[in-house]
Amino acid sequence: MRPARRSRWLSAPLCLMLLLVASDTLAQRPVPASDTLVSSAAAPSAITKDEPITPIPQPPPADPLKLALGEQLFGDPRLSHDGTLTCASCHDVHTNGADDSRRKTPAGGPTQRSMVLSVFNAALNFRLNWEGNYRTLEAQAESSLENPRDMATSVEEVLGKISADPKLAQQFHDAYGDGPDRTSLLDAIATYERSLLTPGSRFDRWLEGDTTALTADEQDGYQLFKSLGCVSCHQGVNVGGNLYERHGIFTPPDAPRPTLTRVPSLRNVATLAPYFRYGRAPTLEAAVRNMAEAQLDQTLSDRQVEMIVAFLNTLTGNFHGAPVVTPP
Repeated sequence: MRPARRSRWLSAPLCLMLLLVASDTLAQRPVPASDTLVSSAAAPSAITKDEPITPIPQPPPADPLKLALGEQLFGDPRLSHDGTLTCASCHDVHTNGADDSRRKTPAGGPTQRSMVLSVFNAALNFRLNWEGNYRTLEAQAESSLENPRDMATSVEEVLGKISADPKLAQQFHDAYGDGPDRTSLLDAIATYERSLLTPGSRFDRWLEGDTTALTADEQDGYQLFKSLGCVSCHQGVNVGGNLYERHGIFTPPDAPRPTLTRVPSLRNVATLAPYFRYGRAPTLEAAVRNMAEAQLDQTLSDRQVEMIVAFLNTLTGNFHGAPVVTPP
């Protein structure tokens, strides 16, 4: 679900100052003269030690009744005002956690529409939404319900609908000890969303010690990703999603001017084309090339782009035992 756009940069200035210094320093590093690196495949010792990226964990334990209720609500059209949309309409958990178009066209909406962010691994982000202006899944869910460009309803309207359904009202009573209310409604949705993690990517298996999980080219792509400075913004368990940054330090790649944004996660990125907030990079190769220029002031060779893309393709995880996929 995509929430309303608001700007609320509480902790951004300090993060931005630190990251601009880091990014500017990294931008001064010369691109290696050779398009290839010494392969890291020959060094299979303690892989995870001191790495800036950590594996995605298994989903957290959850009350099965609350989890099942949240999953049901996620696909219930009564959560939209006119009964035509569900959370799953924009966040298809059978593919990439977003949708096939990655855009939603609101009636009378603006000409520039933000791409739909994947719900997969959203629970691992420190803030939610493109602007990063929601701290909790519950707050983001409530905003999406009330956003006229999304569900165009209210918590009160939704509660009225589901309270009129005796079977669903009983499910709330079984899970929460009482009928549906604001807290239980939002908690059930958030409980389900916390389960939408995609562990088991090939890169995570490599981090966990499987030295055969990545090819030499993929490992070299990761080393290049680090040495160029991409990892200064894209690190941690979600390979992003844990800080703010100015998008377009040297050149704005996706908007007329630089914007402060929550750094997106790169988990499952190979399944999420087109790229950037307004979808202006049609391929992963184009996104890598544009970001190197915009954030690091670097012009990459075709071989360097190929190596980084090879690494990014290893970040595709699994949901319910099946790989995350691009919508057909």
